[in-house]
Amino acid sequence: MSMLKGKTALVTGSTSGIGLGIAKAFAEQGANIVMNGFGDSAAAIAEVKALGVEVEYHGADMSKASDIEDMMAFAEKRFGAVDILVNNAGIQHVANIEDFPVDRWDAIIAINLSSAFHTTRLALPNMKQRNWGRIINLASVHGLVASAQKSAYVAAKHGIVGLTKVTALETAQTGVTCNAICPGWVLTPLVQKQVDARAERDGLSNDEAKKALLSEKQPSGEFVTPEQLAALAVFFCSPAATQIRGVAWNMDGGWVAQ
Repeated sequence: MSMLKGKTALVTGSTSGIGLGIAKAFAEQGANIVMNGFGDSAAAIAEVKALGVEVEYHGADMSKASDIEDMMAFAEKRFGAVDILVNNAGIQHVANIEDFPVDRWDAIIAINLSSAFHTTRLALPNMKQRNWGRIINLASVHGLVASAQKSAYVAAKHGIVGLTKVTALETAQTGVTCNAICPGWVLTPLVQKQVDARAERDGLSNDEAKKALLSEKQPSGEFVTPEQLAALAVFFCSPAATQIRGVAWNMDGGWVAQ
Protein backbone atom coordinates (compact mmCIF):
# COMPACT_ATOMS: atom_id res chain seq x y z
CA MET A 1 0.00 0.00 0.00
CA SER A 2 1.21 3.50 -0.75
CA MET A 3 -1.69 5.80 0.11
CA LEU A 4 0.72 8.21 1.83
CA LYS A 5 3.65 8.04 -0.60
CA GLY A 6 5.31 11.44 -0.87
CA LYS A 7 3.87 12.59 2.47
CA THR A 8 5.84 13.18 5.66
CA ALA A 9 4.51 12.20 9.08
CA LEU A 10 5.98 13.54 12.32
CA VAL A 11 5.07 11.38 15.31
CA THR A 12 6.04 12.54 18.79
CA GLY A 13 6.76 9.94 21.44
CA SER A 14 7.38 7.36 18.72
CA THR A 15 10.26 5.32 20.13
CA SER A 16 7.88 2.85 21.82
CA GLY A 17 4.26 1.90 22.37
CA ILE A 18 1.44 3.63 20.51
CA GLY A 19 3.68 6.17 18.78
CA LEU A 20 5.96 3.49 17.35
CA GLY A 21 2.93 1.53 16.15
CA ILE A 22 1.59 4.60 14.34
CA ALA A 23 4.99 5.46 12.82
CA LYS A 24 5.25 1.92 11.43
CA ALA A 25 1.71 1.99 10.03
CA PHE A 26 2.36 5.26 8.21
CA ALA A 27 5.66 3.90 6.88
CA GLU A 28 3.80 0.87 5.54
CA GLN A 29 1.63 3.35 3.62
CA GLY A 30 4.75 4.94 2.10
CA ALA A 31 5.12 8.06 4.25
CA ASN A 32 8.52 9.36 5.30
CA ILE A 33 8.75 9.54 9.08
CA VAL A 34 10.20 11.96 11.61
CA MET A 35 10.47 10.22 14.97
CA ASN A 36 10.91 11.66 18.44
CA GLY A 37 11.04 10.25 21.95
CA PHE A 38 12.98 8.97 24.92
CA GLY A 39 14.74 5.65 25.40
CA ASP A 40 16.34 3.37 22.84
CA SER A 41 15.70 5.38 19.70
CA ALA A 42 18.15 3.34 17.57
CA ALA A 43 16.09 0.13 17.76
CA ALA A 44 12.83 1.94 17.01
CA ILE A 45 14.36 3.84 14.08
CA ALA A 46 15.68 0.57 12.64
CA GLU A 47 12.21 -1.00 12.87
CA VAL A 48 10.66 1.84 10.86
CA LYS A 49 13.53 2.08 8.35
CA ALA A 50 13.12 -1.64 7.62
CA LEU A 51 9.78 -0.73 6.01
CA GLY A 52 11.61 1.01 3.17
CA VAL A 53 10.96 4.69 3.81
CA GLU A 54 13.18 7.59 4.80
CA VAL A 55 13.34 8.08 8.55
CA GLU A 56 14.80 10.89 10.64
CA TYR A 57 14.94 11.31 14.39
CA HIS A 58 14.88 14.47 16.49
CA GLY A 59 15.39 14.25 20.24
CA ALA A 60 13.34 17.32 21.18
CA ASP A 61 12.36 17.58 24.84
CA MET A 62 8.59 17.97 24.44
CA SER A 63 8.35 20.07 27.60
CA LYS A 64 10.36 22.87 25.92
CA ALA A 65 8.84 25.13 23.26
CA SER A 66 12.29 25.98 21.86
CA ASP A 67 13.10 22.28 21.33
CA ILE A 68 9.76 21.78 19.59
CA GLU A 69 10.45 24.74 17.32
CA ASP A 70 13.84 23.22 16.42
CA MET A 71 12.20 19.85 15.67
CA MET A 72 9.54 21.31 13.39
CA ALA A 73 12.13 23.40 11.53
CA PHE A 74 14.33 20.30 11.18
CA ALA A 75 11.43 18.26 9.72
CA GLU A 76 10.48 20.94 7.22
CA LYS A 77 14.09 21.49 6.16
CA ARG A 78 14.68 17.74 5.70
CA PHE A 79 11.43 16.80 3.95
CA GLY A 80 9.98 20.14 2.84
CA ALA A 81 6.81 19.75 4.84
CA VAL A 82 5.05 18.05 7.73
CA ASP A 83 1.88 16.69 6.12
CA ILE A 84 0.74 14.55 9.03
CA LEU A 85 1.31 15.52 12.66
CA VAL A 86 0.68 12.97 15.40
CA ASN A 87 0.82 14.38 18.92
CA ASN A 88 1.43 11.31 21.02
CA ALA A 89 4.12 12.22 23.57
CA GLY A 90 2.92 11.64 27.10
CA ILE A 91 3.95 10.89 30.67
CA GLN A 92 2.00 9.83 33.75
CA HIS A 93 2.12 10.29 37.52
CA VAL A 94 -0.38 8.90 40.02
CA ALA A 95 -1.18 10.60 43.35
CA ASN A 96 -4.02 12.29 45.20
CA ILE A 97 -4.35 16.00 44.42
CA GLU A 98 -3.12 17.16 47.83
CA ASP A 99 -0.05 14.93 47.49
CA PHE A 100 0.62 15.60 43.80
CA PRO A 101 4.16 16.95 43.28
CA VAL A 102 3.93 20.36 41.63
CA ASP A 103 6.86 19.63 39.31
CA ARG A 104 5.07 16.47 38.06
CA TRP A 105 1.88 18.47 37.42
CA ASP A 106 3.84 21.05 35.42
CA ALA A 107 5.71 18.38 33.43
CA ILE A 108 2.53 16.46 32.53
CA ILE A 109 0.71 19.60 31.39
CA ALA A 110 3.75 20.66 29.36
CA ILE A 111 4.36 17.32 27.64
CA ASN A 112 0.81 15.96 27.36
CA LEU A 113 -0.96 19.21 26.43
CA SER A 114 1.20 22.26 25.69
CA SER A 115 3.50 20.35 23.31
CA ALA A 116 0.50 19.63 21.05
CA PHE A 117 -0.31 23.35 20.93
CA HIS A 118 3.26 24.15 19.93
CA THR A 119 3.52 21.51 17.20
CA THR A 120 0.07 22.46 15.86
CA ARG A 121 0.76 26.20 15.71
CA LEU A 122 3.99 25.50 13.83
CA ALA A 123 2.53 22.92 11.42
CA LEU A 124 -0.70 24.72 10.48
CA PRO A 125 0.63 27.57 8.29
CA ASN A 126 2.22 25.22 5.75
CA MET A 127 -0.67 22.74 5.92
CA LYS A 128 -3.10 25.57 5.15
CA GLN A 129 -0.88 26.87 2.36
CA ARG A 130 -0.83 23.42 0.70
CA ASN A 131 -4.51 22.87 1.58
CA TRP A 132 -3.83 19.38 2.93
CA GLY A 133 -2.89 18.16 6.35
CA ARG A 134 -3.82 15.75 9.09
CA ILE A 135 -3.39 16.48 12.79
CA ILE A 136 -4.06 13.48 14.99
CA ASN A 137 -3.95 13.98 18.75
CA LEU A 138 -3.57 10.97 20.99
CA ALA A 139 -5.87 11.86 23.84
CA SER A 140 -7.17 9.04 26.02
CA VAL A 141 -10.35 7.66 27.44
CA HIS A 142 -9.21 10.03 30.21
CA GLY A 143 -9.97 12.88 27.82
CA LEU A 144 -13.63 11.85 28.16
CA VAL A 145 -13.95 10.49 31.72
CA ALA A 146 -11.82 10.59 34.86
CA SER A 147 -10.07 8.25 37.27
CA ALA A 148 -8.95 9.09 40.79
CA GLN A 149 -5.30 10.01 41.39
CA LYS A 150 -4.70 11.08 37.79
CA SER A 151 -5.56 14.78 38.05
CA ALA A 152 -2.80 16.11 35.79
CA TYR A 153 -3.20 13.41 33.15
CA VAL A 154 -7.00 13.73 33.04
CA ALA A 155 -6.80 17.54 32.91
CA ALA A 156 -4.24 17.41 30.10
CA LYS A 157 -6.17 14.85 28.07
CA HIS A 158 -9.44 16.76 28.43
CA GLY A 159 -7.46 19.77 27.23
CA ILE A 160 -6.25 17.81 24.20
CA VAL A 161 -9.86 17.03 23.26
CA GLY A 162 -10.72 20.74 23.53
CA LEU A 163 -7.68 21.75 21.47
CA THR A 164 -8.68 19.18 18.84
CA LYS A 165 -12.15 20.70 18.49
CA VAL A 166 -10.86 24.26 18.19
CA THR A 167 -8.25 23.22 15.61
CA ALA A 168 -10.95 21.41 13.62
CA LEU A 169 -13.21 24.47 13.63
CA GLU A 170 -10.40 26.81 12.57
CA THR A 171 -9.55 24.51 9.63
CA ALA A 172 -13.12 23.43 8.79
CA GLN A 173 -13.17 24.96 5.30
CA THR A 174 -9.70 23.77 4.35
CA GLY A 175 -8.13 20.46 3.37
CA VAL A 176 -6.70 20.16 6.89
CA THR A 177 -8.45 17.99 9.48
CA CYS A 178 -7.83 17.48 13.17
CA ASN A 179 -9.13 14.59 15.26
CA ALA A 180 -8.35 12.87 18.55
CA ILE A 181 -8.01 9.18 19.33
CA CYS A 182 -8.98 8.15 22.87
CA PRO A 183 -7.51 4.75 23.76
CA GLY A 184 -8.52 2.74 26.79
CA TRP A 185 -5.94 0.44 28.36
CA VAL A 186 -3.11 -0.33 25.93
CA LEU A 187 -0.23 -2.51 27.11
CA THR A 188 2.48 0.11 26.56
CA PRO A 189 5.59 0.57 28.75
CA LEU A 190 3.64 3.33 30.57
CA VAL A 191 0.78 0.98 31.45
CA GLN A 192 3.10 -1.93 32.22
CA LYS A 193 4.57 0.22 35.03
CA GLN A 194 1.07 0.53 36.52
CA VAL A 195 0.57 -3.24 36.18
CA ASP A 196 3.90 -3.89 37.95
CA ALA A 197 3.00 -1.48 40.77
CA ARG A 198 -0.36 -3.16 41.22
CA ALA A 199 1.17 -6.65 41.26
CA GLU A 200 3.62 -5.57 43.96
CA ARG A 201 0.98 -3.74 46.02
CA ASP A 202 -1.58 -6.55 45.96
CA GLY A 203 0.77 -9.54 45.90
CA LEU A 204 -0.46 -10.65 42.46
CA SER A 205 1.26 -12.25 39.49
CA ASN A 206 1.72 -9.97 36.49
CA ASP A 207 -1.09 -11.74 34.60
CA GLU A 208 -3.44 -11.42 37.57
CA ALA A 209 -2.60 -7.71 37.87
CA LYS A 210 -3.38 -7.20 34.17
CA LYS A 211 -6.75 -8.94 34.55
CA ALA A 212 -7.56 -6.87 37.65
CA LEU A 213 -6.68 -3.63 35.84
CA LEU A 214 -8.84 -4.50 32.83
CA SER A 215 -11.81 -5.81 34.82
CA GLU A 216 -12.22 -2.49 36.64
CA LYS A 217 -12.63 -0.34 33.53
CA GLN A 218 -12.54 -2.20 30.20
CA PRO A 219 -15.57 -4.49 29.65
CA SER A 220 -13.95 -6.40 26.78
CA GLY A 221 -11.33 -7.70 29.20
CA GLU A 222 -8.69 -7.22 26.51
CA PHE A 223 -6.06 -4.56 25.90
CA VAL A 224 -6.36 -2.28 22.88
CA THR A 225 -3.26 -2.77 20.68
CA PRO A 226 -0.97 -0.13 19.15
CA GLU A 227 -1.69 -1.76 15.76
CA GLN A 228 -5.43 -1.19 16.12
CA LEU A 229 -4.90 2.45 17.06
CA ALA A 230 -2.46 2.88 14.16
CA ALA A 231 -5.05 1.55 11.71
CA LEU A 232 -7.49 4.21 12.92
CA ALA A 233 -4.82 6.90 12.47
CA VAL A 234 -4.22 5.71 8.90
CA PHE A 235 -7.98 5.83 8.25
CA PHE A 236 -8.05 9.47 9.43
CA CYS A 237 -5.55 10.22 6.65
CA SER A 238 -7.68 8.59 3.94
CA PRO A 239 -10.08 10.39 1.56
CA ALA A 240 -12.98 8.60 3.31
CA ALA A 241 -12.22 10.58 6.48
CA THR A 242 -12.29 14.04 4.88
CA GLN A 243 -15.46 15.03 6.75
CA ILE A 244 -14.38 13.57 10.09
CA ARG A 245 -13.43 16.75 11.90
CA GLY A 246 -13.04 17.45 15.59
CA VAL A 247 -14.01 14.01 16.86
CA ALA A 248 -12.71 12.32 19.99
CA TRP A 249 -12.88 8.71 18.84
CA ASN A 250 -12.64 6.24 21.71
CA MET A 251 -11.15 2.78 21.16
CA ASP A 252 -11.58 1.47 24.65
CA GLY A 253 -13.18 -1.99 24.80
CA GLY A 254 -16.45 -0.43 25.96
CA TRP A 255 -15.04 1.66 28.84
CA VAL A 256 -17.04 4.82 28.11
CA ALA A 257 -20.22 2.91 27.20
CA GLN A 258 -20.75 2.03 30.88
